[in-house]
Amino acid sequence: MTGATGAGTAGMQFGIFSVGDVTPDPTTGRSPTEAERIRATVEIARKAEEVGLDVFATGEHHNPPFVPSSPTTLLGFIAAQTERLILSTSTTLITTNDPVKIAEDFSVLQHLSGGRTDVMLGRGNTGPVYPWFGQDIRNAVPLTVEHYGLLHRLWREEAVDWEGKLRTPLQGFTLVPRPLDGIPPVVWHGSIRTPEVAELAAYYGDGFFANHIFWPASHTRQMVELYRRRFEHYGHGTAAQAIVGLGGQVFMRRNSQDAVSEFRPYFDEAPVYGHGPSLEEFTSLTPLTVGSPAEVIEKTLGFRDYAGDYQRQLFLIDHAGLPQKTVLEQLDLLGEEVVPVLRKEFAVGRPAEVPDAPTHASLRAKAAHTAEADPQAPPGERDR
Repeated sequence: MTGATGAGTAGMQFGIFSVGDVTPDPTTGRSPTEAERIRATVEIARKAEEVGLDVFATGEHHNPPFVPSSPTTLLGFIAAQTERLILSTSTTLITTNDPVKIAEDFSVLQHLSGGRTDVMLGRGNTGPVYPWFGQDIRNAVPLTVEHYGLLHRLWREEAVDWEGKLRTPLQGFTLVPRPLDGIPPVVWHGSIRTPEVAELAAYYGDGFFANHIFWPASHTRQMVELYRRRFEHYGHGTAAQAIVGLGGQVFMRRNSQDAVSEFRPYFDEAPVYGHGPSLEEFTSLTPLTVGSPAEVIEKTLGFRDYAGDYQRQLFLIDHAGLPQKTVLEQLDLLGEEVVPVLRKEFAVGRPAEVPDAPTHASLRAKAAHTAEADPQAPPGERDR
């Protein structure tokens, strides 16, 4: 099927993100095998491109009941089977992964995908992962700041001399391969509740992804406003020019009552929010939308009321044990009925100063323009 325009279009980006959970279907009791879940994720990504979405993102988890422990391996495989889709993480653990390895893995993925590579960095929210990778969870925020400071340099400098407090020093280290076209991957810093992450994104002028799927609008507003204010403070542009992404989660049927009755058992048993507030309470307090495509459109357009004009919207659709057939049906509805309307409506009244979502192509064009204006500028330099 053909849906909205594919990746690389102007304005906002729309896509999906997966946490890669292996959850029993509460209506049948059957759990997919790990192999089935991984193959299903690849099929979902291919379908996302087919229906015209811009982005597919995968989480990173190292504990049951999840399977995406090696996101760049998964995304490299998907890159070989897609042509336009931007491939991202949601998130890469900047705390427990070594920055040198992150730099190498994403540089390779850039080359394999022709630049269709983003990285979303985050701390992770599973405590036991830290000692598994030789780290201390009490250092979560310092690790985030120090590791990203090194990663940022590795993608931009030919020979890196570096010394920090939480990792052994580097002397004359050169990343191979170098970033494609000398352009580092687009970086988003993802957070649910950590102001220091918003500050870090603002300091470097990177994107900030507020994964607000478990939180009320008031919390997301505070986080995004902090990021926008600090983005302007650091001289990257006005607050309105900051690069913002939002998470959301949806379940749709053409009839709202059918959506609610079908999704309820999945919600009630879901590992991420089951056995807590009711479905009705959760949908009233958070971005979760269970209903018709029109209801999804209306609620998603409302995100702009508290986040401002933003650049990327990702939906969670393949969780809680939902059958693969159902997930693919959700993608058809997104591509045919929801995203085309969102693209049109989000463009209405969008101020001219609000930038498009950054892509490898747009950063390459900006670097070429900068080099033409200033031949001494580094190849990967970009300023929003």
